[in-house]
Amino acid sequence: MSTLYGISDLHVGYRENREIVSKLEPDEAGDWLIVAGDVAETPAAVEWALGTLAERYAKVIWSPGNHELWTTADDPVRLRGVARYEHLVRICRDLGVATPEDPYPVWDGPDGPVAVAPLFLLYDYSFLPQGSSTKEEGLEYAHGTGIVCSDEFVLHPDPYPSREAWCEARVAQTERRLAALEMPTVLVNHYPLVREPTRILRHPEFAMWCGTERTADWHIRFRAAAVVYGHLHIPRTTWHDGVRFEEVSLGYPREWRIRQAGPSKPRAVLSPRRDARGEA
Repeated sequence: MSTLYGISDLHVGYRENREIVSKLEPDEAGDWLIVAGDVAETPAAVEWALGTLAERYAKVIWSPGNHELWTTADDPVRLRGVARYEHLVRICRDLGVATPEDPYPVWDGPDGPVAVAPLFLLYDYSFLPQGSSTKEEGLEYAHGTGIVCSDEFVLHPDPYPSREAWCEARVAQTERRLAALEMPTVLVNHYPLVREPTRILRHPEFAMWCGTERTADWHIRFRAAAVVYGHLHIPRTTWHDGVRFEEVSLGYPREWRIRQAGPSKPRAVLSPRRDARGEA
């Protein structure tokens, strides 16, 4: 039987990661693959990676990360903010890859039917460092430690006045869509929907760029069979309110080289090989 897999943070700008992606293959002809963001920094690299995967897997589902939204000096595509996101959506649609702007695909395999819902929500600085009560205080603390996300310089929210305003709009729009669903879900977002997974970050101030408190109960409200995310580069399974959360990132070569298991493979999210605890 087919399996719904998940992976994220492919970062194919790194040669070693590009080689890994070039060799990814499904186990069964009907396998689906979730790609939960941070494929690459340029639309051309995103197109190559998702196109390669779409040729092999029966269905590829993409949720954008922050890196796809960066507008960097060496990228010939100068689009910013919403215009950049919409450009990426058009690329995905040409490849047959499902995006947050499309009808949610329905997985009819093991543990189905469920709606596989790729989300694009961003963050709103509500995961503040201990002792900070405002975004400004949090950013001041982060600058003091030297741990500041590159988004502050290359992720532009145009035409929104701020990234948190863009986040607010995306959360409201997505919440309405999910509320209309009449079946269980697999929720896919680049960032964790709850703050708990960020507690083990080596630099806890980085949590400000890791999600929003507005989604803290979505895994319950929207009957999630599983939640798939990345961004933290800490691949693992955790449980929150009885719901399985899968962090599925590949990460940077410097990170996966030191793991005993080596680079992460796509993780089974819904599979006939999972036991009652959700383990493959």
